[in-house]
Formats: sequence, C-alpha cells, structure tokens
Amino acid sequence: MAESLDPGLYSPLTLAYLGDSVFDLYIKSHFVKASNKQVEKYHKDVINVVNARHQARFMDTYMDQLTDEEITIFKRGRNASVHTKAKNATMAQYKKATGFEALVGYLYLKGDMERLQWIVNLILNMPDAEE
Repeated sequence: MAESLDPGLYSPLTLAYLGDSVFDLYIKSHFVKASNKQVEKYHKDVINVVNARHQARFMDTYMDQLTDEEITIFKRGRNASVHTKAKNATMAQYKKATGFEALVGYLYLKGDMERLQWIVNLILNMPDAEE
C-alpha cells in the first residue's frame, strides 16, 4: 500500500468520500457484533444512524466537544461545494453531514481510531428524534 499524504492535505470531499464508507463500516460492524439476524433487519438499524439528518444532529449536539482541529476539518467539509442532496434531508443537514463524514475520513487517515470510536459511540447512543 502506498504511503498516504498528511490527512489535512486531502480535499474535504475526498475526506467525506472516505468517511462515508468508514462510518458505514463502523456502524454495520456494531450491529452485526451485537446480534445475529436477517440482513433486512440490520439495514433498518443502520439507516437510522447512517443518514444526513442523524449526522447533522450529532454535529449540532456535540460540536462543543470537538477539538479546534476537528472543527476546522468539519467546517471544510460543511463548506465544500456539493452538487447533490440527500433524499430525506435539508441542504443544511446534508452539508453538516458532509462535514461530519470529512471529520470521520480525516480521523481514519490520521490513524486516530480511539477518537473515531469515541464519535461512533456518541452517535450510537444519541436518542432518536423526529425532525
């Protein structure tokens, strides 16, 4: 495997692209390890967490617990020019979710798995909310 660049040098959308997959894998792994059930049931659990509305709400709730470096990465992702929108989210929620995913991708590339797991644990324990 080729040596990667400093994680801060990647574009925010590249970080979000990777972060989307990393976050999805963490959440799917969590539910698979917790129980053995049909794939359709896993999917229902996963989509309640891996969606733009939930990720945006996480950022609204826990932004004050992020480091200055993490906030900078989040803002780079949030402010990136996106040309699509999630089906079930506002553009503001989608942009926050892009920032969240950029943060996840950044932490993954940085190798800070402890901090990444901290974020995953927080988001898994957030109460469901109708928005």
